Amino acid sequence: MSFVTHLESAIDGTVLSHTELQTLHAGRPLWVRYDLDAVGAVMTKQDVAARPPTMWRYAELLPVEDEGKIASLGEGMTPLLPCPRLGAGLGLRDLWIKDESQLPTGSFKSRGLAMAVSRANELGVERLAIPTAGNAGGAMAAYAARVGIEAWVFMPADTPVVNQAETAYYGARAYLVDGLITDCGAVVRDGTPHMNWFDVSTLKEPYRIEGKKTMGLELAEQLDWELPDVILYPTGGGTGLIGMWKAFAELTELGWLASSRRPRMISCQAAGCAPISTAWAANERFAEPFPNATTAASGLRVPAAVGDFMIIDAVNASGGQARSAAEDDLLAWARRGSALEGIAIAPEAGACLSVLEQLVAEGAVGADERIVVYNTGAAQKYLEVIRTDLPTLPTPVDWSALS
Repeated sequence: MSFVTHLESAIDGTVLSHTELQTLHAGRPLWVRYDLDAVGAVMTKQDVAARPPTMWRYAELLPVEDEGKIASLGEGMTPLLPCPRLGAGLGLRDLWIKDESQLPTGSFKSRGLAMAVSRANELGVERLAIPTAGNAGGAMAAYAARVGIEAWVFMPADTPVVNQAETAYYGARAYLVDGLITDCGAVVRDGTPHMNWFDVSTLKEPYRIEGKKTMGLELAEQLDWELPDVILYPTGGGTGLIGMWKAFAELTELGWLASSRRPRMISCQAAGCAPISTAWAANERFAEPFPNATTAASGLRVPAAVGDFMIIDAVNASGGQARSAAEDDLLAWARRGSALEGIAIAPEAGACLSVLEQLVAEGAVGADERIVVYNTGAAQKYLEVIRTDLPTLPTPVDWSALS
């Protein structure tokens, strides 16, 4: 059963029905609201611990009503990995990476799209469309295929080749668009009355937040319900940061957290596409579209986020910051972290590590604080970015030349 009571406009609090398809209200996203008193009466930490280790273990805090409609590829709990060598290089003694690259489609997008597609399936949707800068398109295509929903995907022409290939491989109708993700979004929006598809763009339906929320629920459980001091999160559309902050609020209301302290949320962007950090630095709640957006971290190339105020609200409420990393630092930090810890760190998480270096240097992060960085995708999906031209070894081998 579902404990959802209603949907609520994030911009003005308007209450909407959760039993029918909903998109934006007043041009802004919706929250899913639950009867948390009822949840607390039937769900315990012990119940959760005894369930299969997937994101669906938090069922009472999720919006799906009919288990038979769930689109799942076995979304397991992703590992929370200690990073002592990387931490030592930054002057930190308690650094961790939450590695979302191990989800079924190779990124955290599995969480949000599994949930969005499941609810669309429950509500009778037969055709879905999405604009994507990378991993979301493949995830939507995979989960739509899982439950037999038609998928249409529109992506910038310079989207990483692996993302292009996987989207079509899962059977989606995939198209390249000459422009940015915002241009792809315009295609989806303009096509809706002609193609009768439902738009599952970031935050344009309410359920991707609920899937991403499980990142925060998992983290709390993995740390025995004691949240870290600081979370660094790579921010494009920002659904994950928003979802985690929502998760922490719900856990607080349930009384499940070991203390009332919540993490300082650090939104991390690339300097080549930094609308959130620019707005935050100017003490603005809403972000202007970022001009001429370009970055090697394709997941961060979102020049205008419909949930901008939700990201900035969460950052400010947490006592956190919204920062950006120099473009040259993204891959350098991703490579350094991968070489030190054996984790396939994507350029988006490289932005987090660069920002973390800045915060340590400024004294904004302490050496003994518990720090969690989210690696939102697998490095292997960025072949054009991570490719290295290897030397050819002649035979017979001159071993003295290799020593």
